[in-house]
Amino acid sequence: MNDISRSIPKLDSVPKAFGNERYVNDIRYENALYAKTLRSPHAKARILRRRYPELPAGYHIIDHTHVPGENVVNIIADDQPVFAADRVTYYQEPILLVIGPDKRVVLKLMKDIHIEYDIEVPQFEWTDSVVHYHFTKGNLAKVKEQADKVIRREYHSGYQEQLYIEPQGMIGYHDGKQVILEGSLQCPYYVKNALIRTLNCADDYVRVRQATVGGAFGGKEEFPSLIACQLAVAIEVIRKPIRLIYEREEDVESTTKRHPSHITMTAYVKDNEILGIQSEVGLDGGANIGLSGVVLSRALIATTGVYTIDHLDVTGDVYRTNTVPNGAFRGFGAPQMLFAVEMFMHHVAAELKVDALAFRQRYLAKQGDHTSTGGTFRDPIIMPEMLSRVLDESDYLNKRERYASPDSHRGIGMSWVLHGCGFTGSGEATHIKARVKLHKRTTDEVEILIAAVDMGQGVKTTMTKLVATILDVPMSQVIYDNPDTNFVPDSGPTVASRTMMIVGGLVARAARRLRDEWNAGEDQWIEERYVQPDYIKWDETTFHGDAYPAYSWGINIVEVEVDPATYEVTVLETWNIYDVGKAIDEQVILGQADGGQLQGLGLGYLEVMNHKQGVIQQRNVTDYIISTSVDTPPMHNYLMDNPYPLGPYGAKGAGELTLVGGAPAVALAIEQAIGKEIHEIPVTPERIMELMNDE
Repeated sequence: MNDISRSIPKLDSVPKAFGNERYVNDIRYENALYAKTLRSPHAKARILRRRYPELPAGYHIIDHTHVPGENVVNIIADDQPVFAADRVTYYQEPILLVIGPDKRVVLKLMKDIHIEYDIEVPQFEWTDSVVHYHFTKGNLAKVKEQADKVIRREYHSGYQEQLYIEPQGMIGYHDGKQVILEGSLQCPYYVKNALIRTLNCADDYVRVRQATVGGAFGGKEEFPSLIACQLAVAIEVIRKPIRLIYEREEDVESTTKRHPSHITMTAYVKDNEILGIQSEVGLDGGANIGLSGVVLSRALIATTGVYTIDHLDVTGDVYRTNTVPNGAFRGFGAPQMLFAVEMFMHHVAAELKVDALAFRQRYLAKQGDHTSTGGTFRDPIIMPEMLSRVLDESDYLNKRERYASPDSHRGIGMSWVLHGCGFTGSGEATHIKARVKLHKRTTDEVEILIAAVDMGQGVKTTMTKLVATILDVPMSQVIYDNPDTNFVPDSGPTVASRTMMIVGGLVARAARRLRDEWNAGEDQWIEERYVQPDYIKWDETTFHGDAYPAYSWGINIVEVEVDPATYEVTVLETWNIYDVGKAIDEQVILGQADGGQLQGLGLGYLEVMNHKQGVIQQRNVTDYIISTSVDTPPMHNYLMDNPYPLGPYGAKGAGELTLVGGAPAVALAIEQAIGKEIHEIPVTPERIMELMNDE
């Protein structure tokens, strides 16, 4: 293959199109039992007493008393129980499982369970900070003394639901030697490590297999560990196959969301130049901390977006509330922060009465500049070339001038974004420590042994293509099955835009070794371990140094029309250009771009989710509105090569980059169409009406 980017048919497209792929709900074990979760009806309460009904033969109730190890889900913070024991802290918190062969009987038994609560006053205000970070760059105190103007704005964003097509689900059994679980998940070893802790068992006592995943978007990063631990406890007691598959409303009500945010940004200006910025970021973590601290850190690191600002003071807090816990979602804190940054740069330019495009170009980062955390942008930054291309393709400048009249009811907005690839700082080296293996069989077939999950993003295709290209063998000679922890090493989770750059980089290195050492007809094993680049220096206490080994870059342009009577927004067209290093398969990346753009747009103007006294109000696809084919505009996506030296063929991260710019781009387009500053997303017709009537 002359060019690795040239597209090939996606390996799983035919079985998925014909319905032959086996998702977790398609898996059938003989005599499998049905499990249903009993959940809290209160946002905060102490559990005083439980009265369980007499159970028919073959039916079981499994609760915290059955947990042989720690009654905690192994995430980062140890504050999420496998089953609620003496208190509940959010509506729909899981308390126990009812299990049996007949679903109808299980549901009837659930009604006969009586739990007495001492109801407490829930906390919904953001006052209880459970994670606090602070870092500085330069000397903002001195800048404050020099400034002749101070510009401050506040920005807000709400929940976003992953709404994967396939709800959360897990099925498992005991084979006499191991507890074996198969499920819809992103991170097999996250699940395995959680099981070991909850069961208090040896490493080889638990086995995790990935079923085909019907979408994830971060929602199946840490949450499946909770289901898996509950199911494993039940399997230990009952020793029969058990299925725990969520219904749609149950999934929406009880699983993690994108963190709502409140961000205050203050610019200190002299002679129409930004000298420094102060950022204060608040995230609603919900009832458990979970991954919220990491989400916050990634948000804070993105505090200046694509811009170089020499003096910064950045603080952030995660607040605990008695609401559903929030967690991983594609972008991981960056969408909230980049929305605020992009809107703020436009609002500062407007207040200074200068052209926003020229103003932003003055601060656009260049190779060699210092990042927000005092690291260095070491690689070439081709944003000027990208900007030139996308301005021409979209006719942005002419449309911006044409839509300056409020009578046009149209607007065009442009966001500039970056996304750090891989885990923050030294995370890949100190926490993940990825390993990969290649196994060449005596048949000369080569098996890829990694824990990376294909959840629809196409990694089965790109990873197989990568190995086949390096070895110069047919694709059919390379085998890449769904990960099974009995066979694959821990190459880390399928998150953080790390799979191709980090794991693929190791696989490429292993493939080159195998090519050089190839012995036809012999059994050969090749293993590679991650070694952090020497230049990565990171202090996670002070947030100082190189937060990421590389960055991907993007520009999004969105054109909209706002109905002057109903304030409904129609997205007319989008133009998007990305630097992801080198695409291992162009069509796979363009597919990521289409999907990411729609999710980003949805966050910006369409997807409304809120709670009332802790109860999620939009519980299904009727109430929670996402983009459909009717809402999907013509989307023009372009890729520009800018190879990263340490990525396979120059590849960098792509999965999250394509989402993070959608919300600010559509919000800025709506802002021009209505002639009002926007500080909150999603920009719904109701919100536009409030702005238009707010004099």
